[in-house]
Amino acid sequence: MPTVAVDVMGGAHGPEAAVQGVAAVSLQSDIDCLLVGDEARIQKILESTAYNPERIAILHAAEAIGASEEPRSAVRYKRKASLFVALREVAAGRCAAVVSAGNAAAALGASRRELTLLPGVRTAAMASVYPRAAEDAGQDPLALALDVGATVRCTADELVHFAVMGSTYARVISRVAEPRVALLNMGRDPLQGDAVLSAAHRRLRDRRGLNFVGNIEGHELTSGRADVVVCEGLLGNIVFKLLESVATMAVDRTAAATPRSWRRRAGMAIMAAGSDGLRALADSSSYGGAPLLGFEQVVIQVHDGSQVHDGSQAQGGSQAQAIGNAVKVAAKAARDGLIPALKAALADD
Repeated sequence: MPTVAVDVMGGAHGPEAAVQGVAAVSLQSDIDCLLVGDEARIQKILESTAYNPERIAILHAAEAIGASEEPRSAVRYKRKASLFVALREVAAGRCAAVVSAGNAAAALGASRRELTLLPGVRTAAMASVYPRAAEDAGQDPLALALDVGATVRCTADELVHFAVMGSTYARVISRVAEPRVALLNMGRDPLQGDAVLSAAHRRLRDRRGLNFVGNIEGHELTSGRADVVVCEGLLGNIVFKLLESVATMAVDRTAAATPRSWRRRAGMAIMAAGSDGLRALADSSSYGGAPLLGFEQVVIQVHDGSQVHDGSQAQGGSQAQAIGNAVKVAAKAARDGLIPALKAALADD
């Protein structure tokens, strides 16, 4: 298994959640991890938890980029931060992938400085998996959306690249044989939207080897119609944060409601039976992080902080689980040849 570099310093829960997540992975798998951050703090946390020392190494970094720091300033002035140190380990080939649970914008900016874009790619995309209904037996319960925050506006060429990279990721990581790709728009008509969306639709429709199913509307996102949804980063970021917040609100309202009669209790029982999907959407700890696609190295960004509302200890535990799952996804991506597959798919342009 490849070695995964983990930036443990940037998350909202500090190094505790990240180190605990990696410690759990060391007992469950044969993945080697390099913990990058304050060596003394990392060692102290490891001494208080069970882990396999043969699977974990530590690389000291003198600085850290906080979750609430201004990203541009941090990327410019904190070049000795754990995030940069971890990325350099990957760029130098000493590690096969990097995982960070810190500032997402800083992770993107630092990756642009330290890593190389894939041939033909002009901008990276942040992808995110999310739960959806399955229309077919055996259909993956998770869909992939990109871009969800790395860009504001895009060209038609960039949307096509996002589609190719997203389809390849779904095929390699999720084992979807022919991922169905859709373009997020205000309607199914190929001419709807602006000139960029119309041109992107035309190019996606004509793209060889891409299973393009046309435009998809917002209310269809949680259906099984598409395995990969392509959109500009501004739109994607707003849409998926809205989905997450609505799911969180629904779960919270359901949990807070007080049954006052047998009819109310019966209704609550029915609602509870269907709340698992909402709870899954509200808690991203099981997703395995968001890949930054477009670089010649594997980069996984962990959602910084779960939407669980059971107190900081529960949030920290959920974050540890999220980081552990992200490490597993990063190792799988490196082991199964995600980057060579992306290069081969993009070379067909």
